Amino acid sequence: MAAQGMPMSASQRMASSSLYLAFYLFLVMLGNVGNTTVIAVVGESLLRETGAVRSSDVILVNMAFSNLMVSLTRNSLLVISDMGMEVFLNRNWCRFMMGIWVWLRSANVWSTFFLSAFHFQTLRRVAPPITNVHGHPGPPKSLVFGLCLIWSLNLMYSIPAFMFSKNGDENSTESLMLVSSTTRPLLGCIWSFPSVYSGLAFATSSMVIHEMIPIFLMSVTNLGSLLTLYAHGQTRRAANKSQDAPVITRIPAERRAAKVILALNILFISSWGASVISVNYFNYSRGSSSSSTEFLLIVARIANITFIALSPIVLAVGHRRLRAFLKSILSRII
Repeated sequence: MAAQGMPMSASQRMASSSLYLAFYLFLVMLGNVGNTTVIAVVGESLLRETGAVRSSDVILVNMAFSNLMVSLTRNSLLVISDMGMEVFLNRNWCRFMMGIWVWLRSANVWSTFFLSAFHFQTLRRVAPPITNVHGHPGPPKSLVFGLCLIWSLNLMYSIPAFMFSKNGDENSTESLMLVSSTTRPLLGCIWSFPSVYSGLAFATSSMVIHEMIPIFLMSVTNLGSLLTLYAHGQTRRAANKSQDAPVITRIPAERRAAKVILALNILFISSWGASVISVNYFNYSRGSSSSSTEFLLIVARIANITFIALSPIVLAVGHRRLRAFLKSILSRII
């Protein structure tokens, strides 16, 4: 898309306001500190437990890592840009950064879904293995393969971003936006597709692959987990805590895990839903600069960081080691 010169819009003025900047900075810092804490606390427990690796903890560290990378490589740079420090990259660096943004954001979506899918698959087993006790220490090969698949396939998906982007200047504006990469120019980098239709085609495929499908699958797997827990609960009452039902004895713990994952899914769907509606309204209104469009773009910017900022708090409520760590910190402060 060609760069166009235009005066500062209402959304840009709002983005530079002190209230908006303070609130956005708070969310970014909360996400950076929170996800770093998750990686450090849960990751340390994984390294300490030699020969016994909890697959769920590996997935949590992967999700927190993807959250942190998105926040550091994009959201933190947006805060710096809002503070008035403008940096403009050349064409090659813009292509590189756009590709990184698309890759990390897309992998972040599927890493979040992977947690829900893993819990659903665990509940469907008769006796879910908690650790890899037998054989070589480390996570199961199927888990490693699944995580590698997420990152490699999304890297392949991000290839167009390395090709169809360019550098602009201080007067450049976006005429196409993707939830998976950007809701405003950053470092002077903007999309540059050969035509409007090819750009909309890529935006539509991104909406389907990285927005609609993951949200649908998250809803299905989480509903399946709740139904499975309900069925196990019925069996537990009927069998009166029979000794030959290993999964049934884990119902309280699995129910707590299901509640945490449900809260994460609701948080993800609500934040991404607001961003999806806002960004796609902008795309299909052909970049209209009406006040409603500009307000929706502000909503999209806040929604993009909400899940990354609040998901560590949700995890801390349901994860035993994170709760113990936070209690020890609070006890020292108080």
